[in-house]
Amino acid sequence: MLLKDYEKRGLLTNLNFIEPAGPGLFAFRGDMVLVEGEVADASGRRKPPASSMRQAVVLADEGMLKFAGAFLDDLAKLGIFLERYTPDFGPGMQALFFVANIPEPMVVEEAGVSFVLIPLLDGMVWNELLDVAALEKGDLKGQTSGEKVATVVKALAGNKWKGDRLSLGEALTRTIEVELVSRGAV
Repeated sequence: MLLKDYEKRGLLTNLNFIEPAGPGLFAFRGDMVLVEGEVADASGRRKPPASSMRQAVVLADEGMLKFAGAFLDDLAKLGIFLERYTPDFGPGMQALFFVANIPEPMVVEEAGVSFVLIPLLDGMVWNELLDVAALEKGDLKGQTSGEKVATVVKALAGNKWKGDRLSLGEALTRTIEVELVSRGAV
């Protein structure tokens, strides 16, 4: 299974879950590694990832990605995602990323996938996906965590996305500077 392979290779961190999401489907929520950390010792253990997609929501079948969503603090990380994961894109794959440094929604057409990009400085990807899919938490009642991901992906499939349709190169010329603020214990 694709997601278990990612987990074995250390490409999934801060796992919330990997579980079945329906017949032949599997879901993941957590962070997805874009650039691995340096090797830390002779045993091959690695330092934390140099770059990752935070709060990722992924739906896959046995061998291909069906949906990917996450928070990107920089649109340039979409290029890293493409370099690393394009071979695993399934036919009709959907992608929706919340991006900190874009001023307006846009759709980036790359590798046969329409990447829907929505500006977001602060928020939880899962809650934002529910809003975009026009679902309430009650709509997911009684479902497992994996089934909830499949339900959200199905609801997103019918959306007509607003925003300019661009290549990644064109989209990168439209980024803005933002200052992300970290919160934590005081």
